[in-house]
Amino acid sequence: MNLDKLMTKHLTRYFDPSKRIPEETFQQLLRYLRTSPTTINIQPNRFHVLETQDGKDKLANALVGRFADNAEKVRNASHAIIFTTRKDIPDTHLQEIFEKERADRRFADPEIQKGWEAGASNFVEIQTKNYGGDVLHWLEKNTYLVVGATMMAAASLGVDATPMEGFDRRTVDAAFDLTGTDYTTTLLLVLGYPDEARVSRQPVSRFDAEKIFTHM
Repeated sequence: MNLDKLMTKHLTRYFDPSKRIPEETFQQLLRYLRTSPTTINIQPNRFHVLETQDGKDKLANALVGRFADNAEKVRNASHAIIFTTRKDIPDTHLQEIFEKERADRRFADPEIQKGWEAGASNFVEIQTKNYGGDVLHWLEKNTYLVVGATMMAAASLGVDATPMEGFDRRTVDAAFDLTGTDYTTTLLLVLGYPDEARVSRQPVSRFDAEKIFTHM
């Protein structure tokens, strides 16, 4: 991964529909996505992986009104992923996490695992109170962490990844049968290779270091 190149390029707005991510490369990215870290291993996400044109078209058709201009990105990208997030964390979800950790022997000492489970349960209560009962607000922060990490993983594989907030949550949820479920759409990620004829050559504009860094 060339950090100098990343610091001078814009996110891809126009994808080349003729270029597809090699299957092994994409599967490697999905393996990383599955193992990406979340706070206290809360794992609040489900991922709708759109690998076919029909799948991408289904998402593109749900981008309507002021978000219609994002449809082209989805249709032309090699792949797209819908990042959905749990709306809350019931005890059944925590117990499922704990059971998987025990099966994977995350902690060799059962007493350490027991202490971890108590601490994790308490942390969920703390975060729920911190956000006035709106635990989705905290869980979606974890989703953004997962998306950011996935973008860097994609860059390391030579794949462009562009996140999108430009969608109506209700419309996308309805299109993918999420309405009334435990999950809701948080972010979209389109992946592929840029249309070189339409790559932005404008300089990247950011605040100077002196404005944003405080050294102590």
